[in-house]
Amino acid sequence: MMPGAAIAAFLLAFPALFSIVNPFSGAIIFNEVTAAQTHVQRVALARRVALYSTVVMLVALWAGSYILSFFGISLNALRIAGGIVVSMRAYEMLSAPEGQSQRKEQEARPVGEAEDENLAGYAFFPLTLPFTTGPGTIAVAVSLGTERPLGLAPMAMFYAGTSLAVLAMALLVWVTYTTADRLGAVLGASGRQVVARIAAFLLLGIGVQIALSGVIPVLHGALGR
Repeated sequence: MMPGAAIAAFLLAFPALFSIVNPFSGAIIFNEVTAAQTHVQRVALARRVALYSTVVMLVALWAGSYILSFFGISLNALRIAGGIVVSMRAYEMLSAPEGQSQRKEQEARPVGEAEDENLAGYAFFPLTLPFTTGPGTIAVAVSLGTERPLGLAPMAMFYAGTSLAVLAMALLVWVTYTTADRLGAVLGASGRQVVARIAAFLLLGIGVQIALSGVIPVLHGALGR
């Protein structure tokens, strides 16, 4: 059984990643983008997207804050900016989830002659970036990494829990994308809208929380002077 600190880290990271990645909504779009492919081809492509998504999220989680330090960006600034970006995206999803789905489908769909090629060549770009794990996901993962506690043992438990959340998220992406054709048929048009709006509402709350985690320390520092 995982220690309590690792479980707490998992419970912090997984809902945040789930809301921003939104694998069920993504699977519906994935189904439309790969409509011309066979089921076997979809399974192979979904496996690659899940693998690349794992790499993107883990790099952002583990090394994102150090990369920011190299460029002189403070953690609080990242939290505020990330929270604003996530909140704006959530508001757009709440206002017009259908438009968001169409935009993401357009980003993911190959154009021109590439439409006739095997979509495996597009597993990383654009199906992984920016379709599955775009800027919002990276911002959330980096922000989660900034919440790491001090001390080797607590930090190890924190990264164990958050990394497990990343792996669970990637597994969910693989499962939903693999079964995307069945999921789209089961949900129908109204079901797709319901899933999109619920995810958008949760995402809005997460975005506000991320922004507050940066604003409060800044205000404390300013008022304490």
